[in-house]
Amino acid sequence: MTETVHCAWPGRAQLGEGPLWSTEHQALLFVDIRGSRLLAHFPAEGTTRDWPLEEACCWLVPHAQGGFVAGLRSRLVRMTLNADGPKIVETLAAPLAGQPGQRLNDGKADPSGRLWFGTMDDSEQEANGCFYRFDRQGLSEVDSGYGVPNGPAISADGTTLYHTDSPAGTVYAFDLAAGRLANKRAYLRFDPDNDGYPDGMTLDAEGGLWVAHWDGGRVSRFLPDGTLDRQISLPASRITSCAFGGDDLATLYITTASVDRDAEPQAGALFAVRPGVVGQLPCVYA
Repeated sequence: MTETVHCAWPGRAQLGEGPLWSTEHQALLFVDIRGSRLLAHFPAEGTTRDWPLEEACCWLVPHAQGGFVAGLRSRLVRMTLNADGPKIVETLAAPLAGQPGQRLNDGKADPSGRLWFGTMDDSEQEANGCFYRFDRQGLSEVDSGYGVPNGPAISADGTTLYHTDSPAGTVYAFDLAAGRLANKRAYLRFDPDNDGYPDGMTLDAEGGLWVAHWDGGRVSRFLPDGTLDRQISLPASRITSCAFGGDDLATLYITTASVDRDAEPQAGALFAVRPGVVGQLPCVYA
């Protein structure tokens, strides 16, 4: 199968990340972490808006009471978004208070409404990042020793959680039950010379795991048993994440980064492709 990739937004995000389909806004929301801005692509209109942020945002997750949980550089906040732009309503947790050299990275909610996210050394020199769960019981550290934590992705039945340590070139799988992780195992291993590094990811409705290749110029789909099913090449090398969107959840949106890629004209753009499978609505923090 040959998929046609098109550029949905030709901008140049320094570090595009966190794609999220918002049914409320009928838009693909994403962030530019290093550019400290929030963006919204409206496919029906073919337009994209962006808003500056006082503190870098790393991801958004829908909030059951409206708006979003936003993972900022150092804290979790509840955020709303309207025509005037984003507004922080309240701080929910501050896992990195007093740690200026650290920042949040990727995060998602699971089908039970729990939030899972990672932290990292912002200079990417130390493997001292942690993996956290945040729910009504509060904040809990569940794993540690990450260079750059990415993902996560949770199966539709809520029993398997995938999480990545990008510098280690490894996507891990965990058993997930009652909010507890067990049986950590290497699910995928990337060869940096041929594959680049695994970055953000998403699951489709058939259980296929789509993984972005940082420095690999593509996204790949893996079957539940870890078998490589297909790959989609892109006109940029630093692919950061992907998410399904659109009314039919049949468009895969792909974020990229332009950092240290001055020679790539489309680095940092938002791409879209219809790969022939559909995704799932993002889980909501509750």
